[in-house]
Amino acid sequence: MRIVFLGTADFAVPCLKAVYEAGHRLVGVVTQPDRPKGRGRKLSPPPVKQMAQALGLKVLQPEKIKEPQAIEQIRLLNPDCLVVVAYGQLLPKTLLEMTPYGCINVHASLLPKYRGAAPIHRAIMEGCREPGTTTMFVTEKLDAGDIILQSRREIEPEMNVGELHDLLAVDGAKLLVETLALLKEGAAVRRPQDEEVATYAPILKREDELIHWHRPAQVIVNHVRGMDPWPGAYTLWQGKNLKLWKATLEPGCFEAAPGTVVAAGDEGLLVAGGDGQGVLIKELQLQGRKRMAVKEFLKGNSLLPGTVLGCD
Repeated sequence: MRIVFLGTADFAVPCLKAVYEAGHRLVGVVTQPDRPKGRGRKLSPPPVKQMAQALGLKVLQPEKIKEPQAIEQIRLLNPDCLVVVAYGQLLPKTLLEMTPYGCINVHASLLPKYRGAAPIHRAIMEGCREPGTTTMFVTEKLDAGDIILQSRREIEPEMNVGELHDLLAVDGAKLLVETLALLKEGAAVRRPQDEEVATYAPILKREDELIHWHRPAQVIVNHVRGMDPWPGAYTLWQGKNLKLWKATLEPGCFEAAPGTVVAAGDEGLLVAGGDGQGVLIKELQLQGRKRMAVKEFLKGNSLLPGTVLGCD
């Protein structure tokens, strides 16, 4: 099967490698253009480009996939199937209808739950204990195509978004190889999604990162987990942003206003949530500084019990 693979982010790398190792003929890889990164703003290739070049594959990097020139470049590759994983742009109808086997997508959720750009973050933030991956036929409507295969994964209550991301990326790669085998055999069953139970996972915005201490402690813990290691959940302290990492629930009844530091020591920073239970934070990162254990942070910063976080 002649395949054109469209992907950009780290999540797509295991999928690209798995398709290659499964023996499919990858006639081209389409990814986003190199972007400036870091303090020096040096142009950096996306992860998928790096893997494609390591495998010796042809790489295309159109600015916009909907441009006629980009569509024609893909048409000339004469693909039997398009595979899109964490590409970052919606594909036009012309591409979706270009190949005999259609366009297949790997999505990091159990659709129709968590359609959209940030399914892994949102699943962790909402306390989901059994996320998963889905392969589906791509349609013009976002993440609404017919489901082919799904895989579930139970996770530990303290797992963060980075850890889950890596697990689901591997799961998605395995699922994709199974899906392509079924597709080639003409055995890929299409299962329509139930629109009535669909939920959305919109792209994260800066305001999503702010911790609201009036919320229950478990919700705050999930929020911190869902932002670790990127982009990071933060509160305010002495007029600066203070990112919180590695939070766990500390059951109890703490008679303190939400956001109040109840205890600070080697074990971490204990802060009262909105329901009186505690949030135990193991690592902190003050604006402009590196991430460090609370024990180390307290050596150079006077963050005392009674301090109320969230006030500038």
